Amino acid sequence: MKIDFASSRQSTLGVEWELALVDGKTGELASVANEVLRGVVDRHPELNEDDEHPHIKQELLLNTVELVTGICETAAEAKEDLSRSLAAVREITDPMGVELFCAGSHPFSPPQLQPVTDKARYAKLIDRTQWWGRQMVIYGVHVHVGLDRRSKVLPVLDGLVNYFPHFQALSASSPFWGGEDTGYASQRALMFQQLPTAGLPFQFPSWEEYESYVQDMFTTGVIDTLSEIRWDIRPVPNLGTIEMRICDGLATLEEVGAIAALTQCLVDEFSTILDNGGSIPTMPPWHVQENKWRAARYGMDAIIILDAAGKEQLVTDHLLETLNRLEPVAAKLRCSDELADVEKIIRRGAGYQRQRRVAAEHGGDLQAVVLDLVKQMRNGPTA
Repeated sequence: MKIDFASSRQSTLGVEWELALVDGKTGELASVANEVLRGVVDRHPELNEDDEHPHIKQELLLNTVELVTGICETAAEAKEDLSRSLAAVREITDPMGVELFCAGSHPFSPPQLQPVTDKARYAKLIDRTQWWGRQMVIYGVHVHVGLDRRSKVLPVLDGLVNYFPHFQALSASSPFWGGEDTGYASQRALMFQQLPTAGLPFQFPSWEEYESYVQDMFTTGVIDTLSEIRWDIRPVPNLGTIEMRICDGLATLEEVGAIAALTQCLVDEFSTILDNGGSIPTMPPWHVQENKWRAARYGMDAIIILDAAGKEQLVTDHLLETLNRLEPVAAKLRCSDELADVEKIIRRGAGYQRQRRVAAEHGGDLQAVVLDLVKQMRNGPTA
Protein backbone atom coordinates (compact mmCIF):
# COMPACT_ATOMS: atom_id res chain seq x y z
CA MET A 1 0.00 0.00 0.00
CA LYS A 2 1.32 3.43 -0.96
CA ILE A 3 0.33 6.30 1.36
CA ASP A 4 1.01 9.77 0.05
CA PHE A 5 1.82 12.51 2.53
CA ALA A 6 0.28 15.88 1.60
CA SER A 7 2.44 18.96 1.25
CA SER A 8 2.26 21.26 4.29
CA ARG A 9 4.05 24.41 5.31
CA GLN A 10 6.46 23.52 8.10
CA SER A 11 5.11 24.12 11.61
CA THR A 12 1.66 25.35 10.63
CA LEU A 13 -0.87 24.59 13.33
CA GLY A 14 -4.36 23.17 13.80
CA VAL A 15 -6.19 22.46 17.06
CA GLU A 16 -9.24 20.36 17.98
CA TRP A 17 -10.99 21.02 21.31
CA GLU A 18 -13.70 18.62 22.53
CA LEU A 19 -16.30 20.25 24.79
CA ALA A 20 -18.89 18.68 27.07
CA LEU A 21 -22.46 20.01 27.13
CA VAL A 22 -23.95 20.14 30.64
CA ASP A 23 -27.07 21.36 32.39
CA GLY A 24 -26.26 24.83 33.72
CA LYS A 25 -27.85 24.12 37.11
CA THR A 26 -27.10 20.48 37.89
CA GLY A 27 -23.85 19.97 35.98
CA GLU A 28 -25.21 16.71 34.51
CA LEU A 29 -24.25 15.89 30.95
CA ALA A 30 -26.84 17.13 28.45
CA SER A 31 -27.27 15.15 25.22
CA VAL A 32 -28.27 18.11 23.07
CA ALA A 33 -25.46 18.20 20.49
CA ASN A 34 -27.88 17.78 17.57
CA GLU A 35 -29.88 20.85 18.59
CA VAL A 36 -26.69 22.86 19.14
CA LEU A 37 -25.18 21.88 15.80
CA ARG A 38 -28.43 22.58 13.98
CA GLY A 39 -28.58 25.97 15.68
CA VAL A 40 -25.09 27.04 14.58
CA VAL A 41 -25.77 25.92 11.00
CA ASP A 42 -29.08 27.82 10.91
CA ARG A 43 -27.20 31.03 11.69
CA HIS A 44 -25.17 30.64 8.49
CA PRO A 45 -27.42 31.18 5.46
CA GLU A 46 -24.64 30.03 3.13
CA LEU A 47 -24.90 26.52 4.64
CA ASN A 48 -27.59 24.04 3.65
CA GLU A 49 -29.62 22.25 6.31
CA ASP A 50 -27.58 19.06 5.91
CA ASP A 51 -24.20 20.84 5.87
CA GLU A 52 -21.73 20.70 8.73
CA HIS A 53 -20.33 23.90 10.22
CA PRO A 54 -16.68 24.20 9.09
CA HIS A 55 -15.36 24.70 12.62
CA ILE A 56 -18.00 23.17 14.94
CA LYS A 57 -18.29 19.41 14.58
CA GLN A 58 -20.20 16.35 15.72
CA GLU A 59 -18.55 13.76 17.94
CA LEU A 60 -19.17 10.21 19.19
CA LEU A 61 -21.55 11.24 21.98
CA LEU A 62 -24.57 13.52 21.91
CA ASN A 63 -23.19 15.39 24.94
CA THR A 64 -20.16 16.62 22.96
CA VAL A 65 -19.25 19.19 20.33
CA GLU A 66 -15.79 19.67 18.87
CA LEU A 67 -14.24 22.99 17.89
CA VAL A 68 -11.75 22.72 15.02
CA THR A 69 -9.49 25.51 13.82
CA GLY A 70 -8.45 26.25 10.28
CA ILE A 71 -4.77 26.21 9.31
CA CYS A 72 -3.01 28.66 11.64
CA GLU A 73 0.48 30.12 11.74
CA THR A 74 0.66 30.79 15.48
CA ALA A 75 -0.83 29.58 18.75
CA ALA A 76 -2.40 33.01 19.22
CA GLU A 77 -4.18 32.66 15.89
CA ALA A 78 -5.43 29.20 16.88
CA LYS A 79 -6.79 30.63 20.15
CA GLU A 80 -8.60 33.40 18.28
CA ASP A 81 -10.12 30.84 15.91
CA LEU A 82 -11.34 28.68 18.80
CA SER A 83 -12.66 31.73 20.63
CA ARG A 84 -14.86 32.64 17.65
CA SER A 85 -16.27 29.13 17.47
CA LEU A 86 -16.85 29.04 21.23
CA ALA A 87 -18.81 32.30 20.99
CA ALA A 88 -20.90 30.86 18.14
CA VAL A 89 -21.75 27.80 20.25
CA ARG A 90 -22.68 29.96 23.24
CA GLU A 91 -25.14 31.92 21.10
CA ILE A 92 -27.10 28.66 20.92
CA THR A 93 -26.39 27.09 24.31
CA ASP A 94 -26.92 30.14 26.56
CA PRO A 95 -30.65 30.47 25.78
CA MET A 96 -31.00 26.70 26.33
CA GLY A 97 -29.55 26.86 29.85
CA VAL A 98 -26.71 24.64 28.68
CA GLU A 99 -23.13 25.25 29.76
CA LEU A 100 -19.78 24.06 28.39
CA PHE A 101 -16.73 22.62 30.07
CA CYS A 102 -13.68 20.61 29.16
CA ALA A 103 -11.83 18.00 31.21
CA GLY A 104 -10.64 14.48 30.50
CA SER A 105 -13.87 13.03 31.91
CA HIS A 106 -17.15 14.08 33.51
CA PRO A 107 -16.75 13.57 37.27
CA PHE A 108 -20.08 11.90 38.01
CA SER A 109 -22.47 11.34 35.08
CA PRO A 110 -22.77 7.56 34.45
CA PRO A 111 -20.80 6.75 31.27
CA GLN A 112 -23.04 3.87 30.19
CA LEU A 113 -26.13 6.11 30.09
CA GLN A 114 -24.78 8.59 27.52
CA PRO A 115 -26.42 8.28 24.08
CA VAL A 116 -24.27 7.88 20.99
CA THR A 117 -24.58 10.01 17.86
CA ASP A 118 -26.70 8.26 15.22
CA LYS A 119 -24.04 7.55 12.60
CA ALA A 120 -23.02 4.23 11.09
CA ARG A 121 -19.34 4.59 11.98
CA TYR A 122 -20.14 5.24 15.64
CA ALA A 123 -22.62 2.36 15.79
CA LYS A 124 -19.97 0.08 14.33
CA LEU A 125 -17.43 1.22 16.94
CA ILE A 126 -19.80 0.53 19.84
CA ASP A 127 -20.90 -2.80 18.39
CA ARG A 128 -17.31 -3.94 18.08
CA THR A 129 -15.93 -2.61 21.35
CA GLN A 130 -19.00 -3.30 23.56
CA TRP A 131 -18.50 -2.39 27.25
CA TRP A 132 -15.27 -0.48 26.61
CA GLY A 133 -16.82 1.51 23.81
CA ARG A 134 -19.77 2.48 26.00
CA GLN A 135 -17.32 3.87 28.58
CA MET A 136 -15.78 6.43 26.21
CA VAL A 137 -17.23 9.51 27.92
CA ILE A 138 -13.92 11.28 27.55
CA TYR A 139 -12.72 14.59 26.14
CA GLY A 140 -9.38 15.63 24.72
CA VAL A 141 -7.35 18.23 22.87
CA HIS A 142 -5.55 17.34 19.64
CA VAL A 143 -2.82 19.46 18.06
CA HIS A 144 -1.75 19.11 14.40
CA VAL A 145 1.60 20.49 13.24
CA GLY A 146 2.54 20.65 9.57
CA LEU A 147 5.63 18.90 8.22
CA ASP A 148 7.23 19.87 4.93
CA ARG A 149 8.66 16.44 4.08
CA ARG A 150 7.39 12.91 4.50
CA SER A 151 10.84 11.77 5.61
CA LYS A 152 10.42 13.80 8.81
CA VAL A 153 7.17 12.21 9.94
CA LEU A 154 8.36 9.09 11.77
CA PRO A 155 11.46 10.67 13.38
CA VAL A 156 9.28 13.53 14.65
CA LEU A 157 6.77 11.01 15.99
CA ASP A 158 9.65 9.33 17.86
CA GLY A 159 10.66 12.72 19.27
CA LEU A 160 7.16 13.49 20.54
CA VAL A 161 6.95 10.04 22.15
CA ASN A 162 9.88 11.09 24.37
CA TYR A 163 7.66 13.94 25.67
CA PHE A 164 4.56 11.80 26.16
CA PRO A 165 4.60 12.06 29.98
CA HIS A 166 5.11 15.83 29.84
CA PHE A 167 1.92 16.36 27.83
CA GLN A 168 0.04 13.81 29.91
CA ALA A 169 1.03 15.39 33.22
CA LEU A 170 0.25 18.95 32.09
CA SER A 171 -3.18 18.03 30.79
CA ALA A 172 -4.25 15.29 33.22
CA SER A 173 -7.80 16.19 34.23
CA SER A 174 -9.79 12.99 34.72
CA PRO A 175 -9.31 11.86 38.33
CA PHE A 176 -13.03 11.13 38.83
CA TRP A 177 -15.05 8.48 37.03
CA GLY A 178 -18.71 7.72 37.65
CA GLY A 179 -18.60 9.63 40.94
CA GLU A 180 -15.48 7.92 42.28
CA ASP A 181 -11.92 9.17 42.70
CA THR A 182 -9.86 6.68 40.71
CA GLY A 183 -6.56 7.60 42.34
CA TYR A 184 -5.22 8.43 38.87
CA ALA A 185 -4.44 11.86 37.45
CA SER A 186 -5.74 10.67 34.06
CA GLN A 187 -8.34 7.92 33.97
CA ARG A 188 -8.94 8.92 30.33
CA ALA A 189 -5.43 7.86 29.26
CA LEU A 190 -5.94 4.29 30.44
CA MET A 191 -9.58 4.11 29.33
CA PHE A 192 -9.00 5.28 25.76
CA GLN A 193 -6.18 2.82 25.11
CA GLN A 194 -8.66 -0.07 25.46
CA LEU A 195 -10.03 0.66 21.98
CA PRO A 196 -8.51 -1.31 19.09
CA THR A 197 -5.62 0.60 17.47
CA ALA A 198 -5.66 3.23 20.24
CA GLY A 199 -2.89 3.91 22.74
CA LEU A 200 0.83 4.29 22.17
CA PRO A 201 2.01 4.38 18.56
CA PHE A 202 4.24 1.76 17.07
CA GLN A 203 7.58 3.22 16.03
CA PHE A 204 8.76 2.35 12.52
CA PRO A 205 12.24 2.90 11.08
CA SER A 206 10.85 3.70 7.61
CA TRP A 207 7.72 4.98 5.91
CA GLU A 208 7.54 1.76 3.90
CA GLU A 209 7.22 -0.25 7.12
CA TYR A 210 4.44 2.09 8.28
CA GLU A 211 2.69 1.52 4.93
CA SER A 212 3.07 -2.24 5.40
CA TYR A 213 1.50 -2.02 8.86
CA VAL A 214 -1.47 -0.06 7.49
CA GLN A 215 -1.91 -2.60 4.69
CA ASP A 216 -1.99 -5.39 7.29
CA MET A 217 -4.68 -3.51 9.23
CA PHE A 218 -6.85 -3.24 6.12
CA THR A 219 -6.18 -6.81 4.98
CA THR A 220 -7.15 -8.32 8.33
CA GLY A 221 -10.23 -6.11 8.73
CA VAL A 222 -8.97 -4.21 11.77
CA ILE A 223 -9.71 -0.86 10.08
CA ASP A 224 -11.80 0.37 7.16
CA THR A 225 -10.26 3.86 7.02
CA LEU A 226 -6.85 5.23 7.97
CA SER A 227 -8.45 7.53 10.58
CA GLU A 228 -9.42 4.44 12.61
CA ILE A 229 -5.80 4.19 13.72
CA ARG A 230 -6.30 6.16 16.91
CA TRP A 231 -2.79 6.33 18.32
CA ASP A 232 -1.91 8.95 20.93
CA ILE A 233 0.47 10.43 18.34
CA ARG A 234 -0.11 9.68 14.66
CA PRO A 235 0.68 10.83 11.15
CA VAL A 236 -2.24 12.37 9.25
CA PRO A 237 -1.12 11.90 5.66
CA ASN A 238 -4.05 13.64 3.95
CA LEU A 239 -3.37 16.83 5.95
CA GLY A 240 0.41 16.63 5.92
CA THR A 241 0.61 16.81 9.72
CA ILE A 242 1.72 14.99 12.81
CA GLU A 243 -1.14 14.89 15.34
CA MET A 244 -0.52 14.97 19.09
CA ARG A 245 -3.57 13.34 20.76
CA ILE A 246 -2.13 12.62 24.21
CA CYS A 247 -3.87 15.37 26.14
CA ASP A 248 -6.86 15.13 28.42
CA GLY A 249 -9.39 17.90 27.93
CA LEU A 250 -8.11 21.34 28.91
CA ALA A 251 -10.39 23.65 30.87
CA THR A 252 -9.41 27.01 29.40
CA LEU A 253 -8.38 28.63 26.15
CA GLU A 254 -5.14 29.74 27.82
CA GLU A 255 -4.20 26.12 28.55
CA VAL A 256 -5.09 25.03 25.02
CA GLY A 257 -2.81 27.74 23.66
CA ALA A 258 -0.01 26.65 25.98
CA ILE A 259 -0.19 23.01 24.85
CA ALA A 260 -0.43 24.07 21.21
CA ALA A 261 2.69 26.20 21.57
CA LEU A 262 4.65 23.45 23.31
CA THR A 263 3.70 20.97 20.58
CA GLN A 264 4.53 23.39 17.78
CA CYS A 265 7.91 24.28 19.31
CA LEU A 266 8.95 20.67 19.83
CA VAL A 267 7.97 19.66 16.30
CA ASP A 268 9.81 22.65 14.86
CA GLU A 269 12.89 21.86 16.94
CA PHE A 270 12.87 18.25 15.72
CA SER A 271 12.40 19.41 12.13
CA THR A 272 15.39 21.72 12.39
CA ILE A 273 17.53 18.91 13.81
CA LEU A 274 16.63 16.76 10.80
CA ASP A 275 17.24 19.63 8.36
CA ASN A 276 20.73 19.96 9.83
CA GLY A 277 21.48 16.28 9.32
CA GLY A 278 20.97 15.28 12.95
CA SER A 279 18.94 12.43 14.43
CA ILE A 280 16.34 12.20 17.18
CA PRO A 281 17.05 9.70 19.99
CA THR A 282 14.48 7.07 20.84
CA MET A 283 13.68 5.13 23.98
CA PRO A 284 12.85 1.44 24.32
CA PRO A 285 9.08 0.87 24.09
CA TRP A 286 9.01 -0.47 27.67
CA HIS A 287 10.33 2.88 28.92
CA VAL A 288 7.71 4.71 26.85
CA GLN A 289 4.94 2.49 28.21
CA GLU A 290 6.12 3.00 31.78
CA ASN A 291 6.25 6.78 31.30
CA LYS A 292 2.66 6.80 30.11
CA TRP A 293 1.50 4.86 33.15
CA ARG A 294 3.49 7.00 35.59
CA ALA A 295 2.11 10.24 34.14
CA ALA A 296 -1.45 8.89 34.11
CA ARG A 297 -1.11 7.75 37.72
CA TYR A 298 0.94 10.52 39.31
CA GLY A 299 0.55 13.48 36.95
CA MET A 300 2.81 16.35 37.94
CA ASP A 301 4.47 14.19 40.61
CA ALA A 302 5.64 11.56 38.12
CA ILE A 303 9.31 10.62 38.07
CA ILE A 304 9.85 9.98 34.37
CA ILE A 305 12.46 8.07 32.37
CA LEU A 306 14.40 10.44 30.10
CA ASP A 307 16.51 8.21 27.89
CA ALA A 308 17.47 4.69 26.90
CA ALA A 309 20.05 4.62 29.71
CA GLY A 310 17.26 4.93 32.29
CA LYS A 311 18.04 8.41 33.65
CA GLU A 312 15.08 9.75 35.64
CA GLN A 313 13.79 13.17 36.71
CA LEU A 314 10.65 14.79 38.12
CA VAL A 315 8.49 15.66 35.12
CA THR A 316 7.98 19.28 36.16
CA ASP A 317 11.72 19.85 36.58
CA HIS A 318 12.37 18.49 33.10
CA LEU A 319 9.51 20.57 31.73
CA LEU A 320 11.08 23.76 33.07
CA GLU A 321 14.40 22.83 31.46
CA THR A 322 12.58 22.13 28.20
CA LEU A 323 10.78 25.49 28.27
CA ASN A 324 14.09 27.31 28.69
CA ARG A 325 15.61 25.37 25.80
CA LEU A 326 12.65 26.15 23.55
CA GLU A 327 12.60 29.92 24.13
CA PRO A 328 14.45 30.73 20.85
CA VAL A 329 12.14 28.41 18.92
CA ALA A 330 9.09 30.11 20.45
CA ALA A 331 10.45 33.51 19.49
CA LYS A 332 10.84 32.34 15.88
CA LEU A 333 7.29 30.91 15.87
CA ARG A 334 5.83 33.98 17.62
CA CYS A 335 4.41 31.95 20.49
CA SER A 336 6.60 33.07 23.40
CA ASP A 337 3.64 34.20 25.50
CA GLU A 338 1.75 30.97 24.93
CA LEU A 339 4.80 28.83 25.70
CA ALA A 340 5.27 30.79 28.93
CA ASP A 341 1.71 29.81 29.89
CA VAL A 342 2.95 26.22 30.31
CA GLU A 343 4.78 27.37 33.42
CA LYS A 344 1.50 28.83 34.73
CA ILE A 345 -0.04 25.35 34.55
CA ILE A 346 2.88 23.98 36.56
CA ARG A 347 2.48 26.73 39.21
CA ARG A 348 -1.32 26.63 39.35
CA GLY A 349 -1.64 22.87 39.17
CA ALA A 350 -2.96 20.61 36.44
CA GLY A 351 -6.67 20.00 36.01
CA TYR A 352 -6.78 16.88 38.19
CA GLN A 353 -5.16 18.79 41.07
CA ARG A 354 -7.59 21.68 40.79
CA GLN A 355 -10.57 19.32 40.62
CA ARG A 356 -9.50 17.50 43.75
CA ARG A 357 -8.99 20.82 45.57
CA VAL A 358 -12.51 21.97 44.67
CA ALA A 359 -13.98 18.62 45.72
CA ALA A 360 -12.18 18.81 49.08
CA GLU A 361 -13.36 22.39 49.65
CA HIS A 362 -16.96 21.28 49.06
CA GLY A 363 -17.00 18.13 51.15
CA GLY A 364 -16.56 15.83 48.17
CA ASP A 365 -19.39 17.39 46.13
CA LEU A 366 -18.55 16.64 42.49
CA GLN A 367 -21.30 18.92 41.21
CA ALA A 368 -19.17 21.77 42.55
CA VAL A 369 -16.26 20.42 40.49
CA VAL A 370 -18.27 20.57 37.27
CA LEU A 371 -19.62 24.04 37.98
CA ASP A 372 -16.09 25.23 38.70
CA LEU A 373 -14.97 23.82 35.33
CA VAL A 374 -17.87 25.68 33.69
CA LYS A 375 -16.73 28.87 35.40
CA GLN A 376 -13.12 28.35 34.29
CA MET A 377 -14.16 28.04 30.66
CA ARG A 378 -16.17 31.26 30.89
CA ASN A 379 -13.72 33.33 32.93
CA GLY A 380 -10.31 31.78 32.42
CA PRO A 381 -8.03 29.98 34.88
CA THR A 382 -8.51 30.39 38.61
CA ALA A 383 -5.52 31.04 40.84
